[in-house]
Amino acid sequence: MTKTSTHHASLPLPEVIAAARELARAGRWQRALRLLDSTVTAERPERAALAVAAAEIALEHDWFGGTDTAGARIAVADVALAGLTEPAARWDLEFVRLRRAYFRILVRDGRFRFGPAGKDPAETAELRRRSEELCGQATDGVRRGWARMYLGLILDNVFAEREAARSHYELALRAGESGDDLLAREALRHLGDHDHDNLDHAGALERWSRATALGARAGNVPGTLSQQLLLAVLARDGGDEPAATALATEVARWAEAMGATRLATQATAFLTGTDPTAPPKNNDS
Repeated sequence: MTKTSTHHASLPLPEVIAAARELARAGRWQRALRLLDSTVTAERPERAALAVAAAEIALEHDWFGGTDTAGARIAVADVALAGLTEPAARWDLEFVRLRRAYFRILVRDGRFRFGPAGKDPAETAELRRRSEELCGQATDGVRRGWARMYLGLILDNVFAEREAARSHYELALRAGESGDDLLAREALRHLGDHDHDNLDHAGALERWSRATALGARAGNVPGTLSQQLLLAVLARDGGDEPAATALATEVARWAEAMGATRLATQATAFLTGTDPTAPPKNNDS
């Protein structure tokens, strides 16, 4: 049992962390972090769990909001876990560290840099090695599915090994369908991207529509908005520019209002003719 305040209430720690994660999924990242930071417990494993959850939420904020706060949170979690035997929490923190490294390699100077060009081969090889290692170290099937998901993303977006990535997305989808809507959503999103690149627009629509529904069911507001932008891409591909414009306009409005600046920028660029599913023609420019 964890006291959220000596003067107000005592709540089970899993409920506090679950509430913080749901706030974060709704785009209330700062409120979620304040909830975790205000939670007091005398138990070291519980303090470590709070620190790891805070690192996860900070990373989500960084991704959507363009901030850079996860590094400090990871350092705090490292200290909190020191000397503890908590395999799941340690795996979770290493997964946060992997995702942060992936994001920092993929996004430079506010721009997505797809493919191996301009990247340090030693750095990208280490990223790949770490993702493979996490696949083997996962403490359960869903965690293994997330590790497979990110191994696929690394192969896809960092190494440009599109065909190799697909099998990892499919494994992630199976794991997600066994008990994690957000993982299933993520896998469907990227499998749909492959369908779209292969001009299978019907397949892309089916996967992206499912991903949108799963994200909404999980309360993932910024993720659902990003899916709506992909549906706008399909509307434009199908010649329905008014529908594409209406969708993207609302995505931009919502994203800007909630502080998801990276997504707002993508939606605004779409309205001027940019396809968010297309990598830059020259990643070195």
